Amino acid sequence: QVHLVESGGGLVQAGGSLRLSCVASGRTLSSTVMGWFRQTPGKDREFVSAIRWSVGSTLYSDSVKDRFTISRDDAKNTVYLQMNSLKPEDTALYYCAARYGIQLFTERSEYDSWGQGTQVTVSS
Repeated sequence: QVHLVESGGGLVQAGGSLRLSCVASGRTLSSTVMGWFRQTPGKDREFVSAIRWSVGSTLYSDSVKDRFTISRDDAKNTVYLQMNSLKPEDTALYYCAARYGIQLFTERSEYDSWGQGTQVTVSS
């Protein structure tokens, strides 16, 4: 019931930055948890970060903590992922996800709405 559209991916040199955006529509977001995942070919989709829309509480995977920041803009129905100090291992297809709830879900199966993905490639 939530339609998600990601944007902001691209090619960047190691050490650089990108900001991903995810625009949500279809329902109110006050009771929504949104997350970012990433996936490379042949590998399971990996949790990156999550945010509880109503209060802004956040969670990060250890691999991106202190480098990535998740945030939301209620007026624009948009969640962002600011990615700094990018590394080649950050290269992946990044997905935005959402579901009803108040938990900061970390597993792919816990989300029921997904965007189409946006590619991030980090060169060495």
